[in-house]
Amino acid sequence: MNKKYQQIVSTRYHLYNSLFLKLPFKEISKTGTLLPLLGQACEAGFAENQTPTDIINGFFAAYSADIMPENRFKMLFQLIQYIERQVVLFDALEEASFEQIHDLNGAGTMTALLAQAAATEALPRLQEKLATFSVRLVLTAHPTQFYPGSVLAIIKDLEDAARNNDVYEIDLLLQQLAKTAFFKREKPSPLSEAVSLCWYLEFVFYPAIAGIIEQLAEGLQIPVVDWMNPQLIHIGFWPGGDRDGNPFVTHDITLQVAQRLRETILRCYHRDLRNIKRRLSFKGVDALIAEAEQKIYQSLYGGNLAYTSAAEFEQLLLQARQRIINDHDGLFLDQLDRLLLNVRMFGFHFSSLDIRQDSGKHHQLWQHLISHLEGVTLEQFDALSDAEQLAMLLPLAFNPMELGIDDPVMLEMLNTFLVIKDIQRNNGVEGCQRYIISHCASALHVIEVFKLAQLLIANDSSLPLDIVPLFESIEDLSVAHHIMDTLYTIPAYREHLAARGNKQTIMLGFSDGTKDGGYLCANWSIFRAKEELTRISREHGVIAIFFDGRGGPPARGGGNTHDFYASLGDTIENEEVQITIQGQTISSNYGKAESCRYNLEQLISAGVKSAVFPHSIHSFSATEQQLMNKLADAGHHSYLSLKNHPQFVPYLEKMTPLVYFADTNIGSRPAKRNQDQTLKFEELRAIPFVGAWAQMKQNIPGFFGVGTAIAQLAENGQLADLQHLYQHSLFFRTLLGNSMMSLTKTYYPATAYIGDDPEFGELWHKMYNEFTLSKEKILAVSNLPALMEDKDDIRHSIKIREHIVLPLIAIQQYALQQLRADELAGKEAEKEYRTLVLRCMFGIINAARNSA
Repeated sequence: MNKKYQQIVSTRYHLYNSLFLKLPFKEISKTGTLLPLLGQACEAGFAENQTPTDIINGFFAAYSADIMPENRFKMLFQLIQYIERQVVLFDALEEASFEQIHDLNGAGTMTALLAQAAATEALPRLQEKLATFSVRLVLTAHPTQFYPGSVLAIIKDLEDAARNNDVYEIDLLLQQLAKTAFFKREKPSPLSEAVSLCWYLEFVFYPAIAGIIEQLAEGLQIPVVDWMNPQLIHIGFWPGGDRDGNPFVTHDITLQVAQRLRETILRCYHRDLRNIKRRLSFKGVDALIAEAEQKIYQSLYGGNLAYTSAAEFEQLLLQARQRIINDHDGLFLDQLDRLLLNVRMFGFHFSSLDIRQDSGKHHQLWQHLISHLEGVTLEQFDALSDAEQLAMLLPLAFNPMELGIDDPVMLEMLNTFLVIKDIQRNNGVEGCQRYIISHCASALHVIEVFKLAQLLIANDSSLPLDIVPLFESIEDLSVAHHIMDTLYTIPAYREHLAARGNKQTIMLGFSDGTKDGGYLCANWSIFRAKEELTRISREHGVIAIFFDGRGGPPARGGGNTHDFYASLGDTIENEEVQITIQGQTISSNYGKAESCRYNLEQLISAGVKSAVFPHSIHSFSATEQQLMNKLADAGHHSYLSLKNHPQFVPYLEKMTPLVYFADTNIGSRPAKRNQDQTLKFEELRAIPFVGAWAQMKQNIPGFFGVGTAIAQLAENGQLADLQHLYQHSLFFRTLLGNSMMSLTKTYYPATAYIGDDPEFGELWHKMYNEFTLSKEKILAVSNLPALMEDKDDIRHSIKIREHIVLPLIAIQQYALQQLRADELAGKEAEKEYRTLVLRCMFGIINAARNSA
């Protein structure tokens, strides 16, 4: 283990962990004493191929032989609660050590970027790239955050106490933690999800983003007030706007969320003005700052002096700035300039709210509208081809709100478009200017939304809205460039793009792509789709902007993401880096100013690398592309052999905690898009799909097919080619590196008992064999002695975390075994076993940091 990591994280964890034993609560000492014994029993038992039931029963026989059945459950729940809090302690200690573990001036930071550019005489290229480049982080409400807000607050306080080695404060916080619930009794509303994320905007992103711009401006010798690109870092927002599969997101909720975003940024400005007022007490300046403060206050809480736009606020600050320069020698000008920078970056919107809806819903709406129009029947419309329907829709001119629509679902969709107009009026156009179409499979799907927006939002033939198709399945990715080619040839849409700066945002879904086609195929399909979309867009004079729908784990496009962007050559447009971040990823990677700034800097450096240092980028040769095509194809076929296995969906339903995700109360949206009782693979959301495999410690979506694919190419004498590609291609190295992370978090001994199951034994062995093959073959390609050997701190963090939750894994599998047993059906204990499964989920997911 890295000595520094051991000293500042591992050793301190073991020291502070001992404080749990001293907490003044009933039976805490007994629980803390028994837990290490259970951990040892789990390690020894799984090593000896014992079942989870054997391990748990053996533990009770050895240490609590006389315990009554009902007290067994009580003890297991106490052990679960103890482990949950150990995970929190470890999280807090890692966060407290962030600045020591990571080199905040090392590779990928702004300090390193500026130094490298200066050393290679590339500062002019860097300034030119930064003038147009943008990183857009889109915060989503996807249900992957298992910590309730009260626990996240304790983690923050524990982090501060650990940084100061304040043992007394840590002891008090651990007492608070022992009394604080980890389980949300009710699902959050879309509004409460938005409010939770607004905290990060106000207290983390607001200071972090300004700090990055100030450092770049200083390094490039540009006054902050003259910074050329206020949108270098842009924050997007999905809570309250993403209604795909979430019936609780209505137009009223969307409007409330937009209002909350406006209030949040106004609070930031008001706080800044109060601080600035303490310094800018000069004659002629003080009155202007007081006026600005009063108007911001009234904009926030109501009053006749409220601002109507951020531009008015900026003009008053500019007056104050000029007065400071003319009359007061520029004293404290830097404080005012920082506020001006923030106003130009965040306006009155703070974050741009995206609207997202499924393509099928828009088609249903058009069918409903057509049925109310004269001149064509619904039967005639439905009989038309896509091209004919598209041609019919484009010239239509009518007001949908005057058709007397009374169907509540259809009326809600129409009101969604109208609310975009309201938000743009209140928050500025930047407050809501993108409409994302899920499951986009044709040009018609885009035009259906485009035409609705024209009819309901457009002003004087100008439509201040970007229509964003989302391609997710392997099939849709393969034809995405044909769809965009068709769109670009439609005069009305092409005129719209010209008015929007000849830029077209295209979203690509990693989560559903992996669920659909497997890890290798999904990642390579998206890479190839980006190349084709770049080519076809350039042919039409359009700049493609790629928006990546990524989750936390590698199986959902997460892991070490910034290296993917650093690896892209000139065959893929990189005007911007746009990426979703959600749940665990927000709190773990962007949960405090230091980590937020560090990870934002990594994305900026990765995104500008190819333009500033063009000779450092590897581009795939034709031979290497063929190699990757073969690898992805072999991985795809291997994954399909599992996905199409007759026991695959039954295994998920009967053997994993999949069905329990709906009961975790971590998100407002349902776990399935279609809420019927039958589990259908195509209706299953990617988060519970990936999360269920993570709970089982099988992590199928993060590696399945990789081993078989490499083995097939090796049999054809191409292992050396793969090894060469690994050494020279950062993309391929990152692809396999993220799969290594999935494999490192895998622990098949916990489910080895399923190998003897008459119904699912054959399927389990198929998965296990692919795990061992993938581990063997990835090591052969990388020439590493062990998985993640080149990521030492991360590897050891995973090792400690997996050690902490091993008893949880055993308890959960024990409960699943009991529920699976026929003799249990209908018995009273079923409720307790189901609760055990559910409660173990929280600790397992929280310990893994990015497994959902």
